[in-house]
Amino acid sequence: MPTFFASDFHFGVDARTTSRQREEAVVRWLDHCLAEGADAIYLVGDLFEFWFEWRYAVPRGYVRFLGKLAEVADAGVPLHVFTGNHDLWMKDYLHQEVGATIHHAPVRTTIDGCKVFVGHGDGLGPGDYGYKRLKKVMTAPWAKWLYARLHPNAAIGLANYFSGKSRDSQPSDEAFRGPENEWLVAYSEQKLARDAELDYLIFGHRHLPIDYTLSNGRTRYLNLGEWLNYQTYVRLDAGEASLLHWTGFAPAPRRPSPRVN
Repeated sequence: MPTFFASDFHFGVDARTTSRQREEAVVRWLDHCLAEGADAIYLVGDLFEFWFEWRYAVPRGYVRFLGKLAEVADAGVPLHVFTGNHDLWMKDYLHQEVGATIHHAPVRTTIDGCKVFVGHGDGLGPGDYGYKRLKKVMTAPWAKWLYARLHPNAAIGLANYFSGKSRDSQPSDEAFRGPENEWLVAYSEQKLARDAELDYLIFGHRHLPIDYTLSNGRTRYLNLGEWLNYQTYVRLDAGEASLLHWTGFAPAPRRPSPRVN
């Protein structure tokens, strides 16, 4: 039975489609996974543009997505959720409410006989030292405690402001930069040098769908892309991974024709 991987839905921010349209498309994709007899589903970080779990509150919205996750788990399909750089403060809400297994770091696992290393990808590989330092601060217990003291209205507004600033600073014409300039390719090569049995290294975070064969000529680095523009995911079935594009967006509603008297 196939295993499915996807990441970087970024619910809460509009892009080529609205957040609501993207949420509905992901729900249909999850229905597709169930219809295909999914053995497991891996959601590999940045599911939300921002996420924080106060003691008695979480960000509003996303009820269709959260309800579908509960349906997936209730159907007995193992559901693995990874934290990303936008939802790194995720704790146990999705575990308690929908039965997901939460991962705060990459994991090595065996799927259908394949040795797979999977994680969001933020902070891995050479470079990006500013973010690596910031992540240590943001994940410190004292930082989470202080942020929890903010009222959700202020906390979410502040997070969305800085998230928008960060996104505005990113290049709009992303392309594969070559293996020497792709940090996750470099990290994958380093990981492969220490663990030669790996068949696949699967990450998100990069926001570009990538299927790259590493230097041993066999092991593949796969980046899941994102759903703001690409709507890509990976299907691992019978030992073969495929990077696919989901086309199941609902058509825009037709405007009513003008009345002719």
